[in-house]
Amino acid sequence: MTGRTMGSVVALLFVASFCRDAAGAVRAGAARVDITPPTGVWLSGYAARDKPSDGVLDELYARALVVGDGSDTVALVAVDLLWVPLYMTSQIRDRVTSRTGIAGSNVMICASHTHFGPRIYRQTRLGPDAEDNRVDDAYAQVLARKIADAVFLAHKDLREARLGSGRTELAEVTYHRRPKNADGSVTMAFSLPDEVLATRQIVREPDGATRVTFRYPEGQPQRTFGPIDPEVWTLRVEDAEGKLLASMVNFACHAVSGSADPNGFYSISGDYPGETARVVERIEGGVCLFTSGAAGDIVPLRRGLAARRQIGRAVAGAAVRGLQLVPMSDTITVEARTMAVELPLKEEPAGNRIVETDADQGLLKTEIQLLRFGDVYLLGLPGEILVEIGLEIKRRSPVERLIVASLSNDVIGYVCHADAYDEGGYEPVAGSNLAKGAGELLIERALELIDAMQSQAKAGR
Repeated sequence: MTGRTMGSVVALLFVASFCRDAAGAVRAGAARVDITPPTGVWLSGYAARDKPSDGVLDELYARALVVGDGSDTVALVAVDLLWVPLYMTSQIRDRVTSRTGIAGSNVMICASHTHFGPRIYRQTRLGPDAEDNRVDDAYAQVLARKIADAVFLAHKDLREARLGSGRTELAEVTYHRRPKNADGSVTMAFSLPDEVLATRQIVREPDGATRVTFRYPEGQPQRTFGPIDPEVWTLRVEDAEGKLLASMVNFACHAVSGSADPNGFYSISGDYPGETARVVERIEGGVCLFTSGAAGDIVPLRRGLAARRQIGRAVAGAAVRGLQLVPMSDTITVEARTMAVELPLKEEPAGNRIVETDADQGLLKTEIQLLRFGDVYLLGLPGEILVEIGLEIKRRSPVERLIVASLSNDVIGYVCHADAYDEGGYEPVAGSNLAKGAGELLIERALELIDAMQSQAKAGR
C-alpha cells in the first residue's frame, strides 16, 4: 500500500478565505420553501420500487440564495430532488426573471440527488420515462412554481450582507464503488459486507489523492479502490450584524444512505443531505443549501436510516467547522456565465431507460454554468459526474477556491472518464448514453469557462 495511512479520526483541514476583488456593496437574501409531495406519489431513484410512497420521514425543500453587488445579481437554488431536467430549469428561470428581473442565465439549480424524492416528469433529456403513468401531474405542475417562489422570496429579502468561504475535509463516510480487479476490470461494490468495512483504511497518496481502501477475506481476490473527494466546501453569508442569513455546503457522496432499510424504502426523505441542512440550520441558523460534488461513483460507507442520520450529521459537523472564524467581505463582485456544450453520444443507446430525444447528429446539447462570489467560483455541471472528472477539474483549475456542483440545471446521465469505458461497470455501460471521450470534453469546456471568467475578473469589469 502506498501513501500514508490515516486513522479513523475525522480529518478536518480548515482553509478560510475572503473575497479580494472589491466591486460593490453586497446584498443578499435567502428563503426556504416546502416542496414535499403528498403521500402516495411514486418515488424516483430505484427501479425496484413496485408501489407508491407510503409516508414522509422528513420534508423536502427548495432553498434559495440571492446575492447582488450593485451591478449584477445571481441566484443559487438547492432542491431536494433526484435531479432537475433542463426544460424545468428553463421554466423556473423564466418565472424568476419575470418576477425579479434576475437574468435566467444567472440562476443555477442544483439537485441533492436524493433517491427518496418524487417522480416529477414524463420526459427528460434521457428520453421517455417507461413508467410515465407514475407521475403526479398536479404536483409536477406546482413544483416549478414553488422553486421559483423560493428565489422570489429570497430576492424580496435582500439586505446588506457579507460573504466568506471555508473548506474542511471528511474522509470517514464514503468510498469509491468501482474497485478494480487484478486484470483492470471493475466489479461494482454498491455496498460492502461488515467484515470488509471493518478493514477500512484512509490513505493519503503522495500526489495528494485520498483513497478509502478495504481488504477482502482470505481466499477472495483483493480489489483496488479508487479516490474519493473529501472536501467539504462552505459558503457563509451573514447580515451586517453578523447573523447568519445563509450557508452553502458542498460534499461528494451519493444520496442513497437510506436504501438498506425496508422501513424507509417507500418513504419521502431528503436522505443525508436533508439531515445535513437541518443540522446546520439548527446550530447556525439561516438557510442551508446543500449541493452535491462529483459523486457519480462515490457512495456512503453504510446504509440504513441510522446511517442516514449519522452521515448527515458528520457532514454537518464538518460544515459547521468550516463556517467558523471565516474572514468576511462586504464588497465583492458577483457574476454568472453559461456555456453551451455538445457531448458525443454512443452509436447505440445504453438501454430502454436512456434514449435520446433531441440528439442532433450524434451530439447531446446541454450547458455548464459558473457563478462567482469574489474569489469563490461555483461550477455547475449537468448529470452524475464521476469523481475522477471533478478531481481533474480541480487539479487543473487556475483558481484556488473552486467548488464543483454536479446535477446542476440538466439531466444527462452519468458522465464518465475514458478509462471507465474500458473497465466496465454500471455507470459507463448501463448508466450513460454518452460516448467515450465525453468526460474529457466536459473537463476542457469547464476549464475554458473558468479561464474566461478569471481573465475577466483580473481585467476588471
